[in-house]
Amino acid sequence: MADRKAEIVRECLRQEESCLYTSTALYHWLRSVRFWNRAFIVTPIILGGLASYGALKSQSPVIAAVLTLVAGFFPAIYDSLKLKGHADDIARQAAQFKVLQDRFRQAARIGAIGDTAALETEFNALMDRMDDARSGSLAIPAKFFTKAQAQIKGGDYSFTVDEPKAEDGPTGRAR
Repeated sequence: MADRKAEIVRECLRQEESCLYTSTALYHWLRSVRFWNRAFIVTPIILGGLASYGALKSQSPVIAAVLTLVAGFFPAIYDSLKLKGHADDIARQAAQFKVLQDRFRQAARIGAIGDTAALETEFNALMDRMDDARSGSLAIPAKFFTKAQAQIKGGDYSFTVDEPKAEDGPTGRAR
């Protein structure tokens, strides 16, 4: 039975790590989508302002017309890309995976203290939630996974409470 508990704990830790990478990649993607949201909203305002600038209109009416034309394309492009909806979906999924990350960690660390049957029940419930989260999963562009890997490996998600102390043994657990 101890072997079964150990395997469930290992799988919880594996799923925790998977959720960490997925949520971090989603948050990187979300930042990019939010940047483009702002760019598609602000750029036509700036272009329209430049196009209506009196000196530009009198000096170069062709440039003013081109700026007006380009500014007019932005709302249609923005709408067709559905960036606002993407941002909402990405934010929702990132939060789901972040919550699952914490729950898998807690199951591995705290749930493992109890009996194996209770841990297995909790693990199965979490896996059902993981299946739900993955079923609506967006295809995250690879460059955001690469950014997430670099950030995680750089230690951004390491907690000082998890670092071994001098009085702890080589496993990081108190003797």
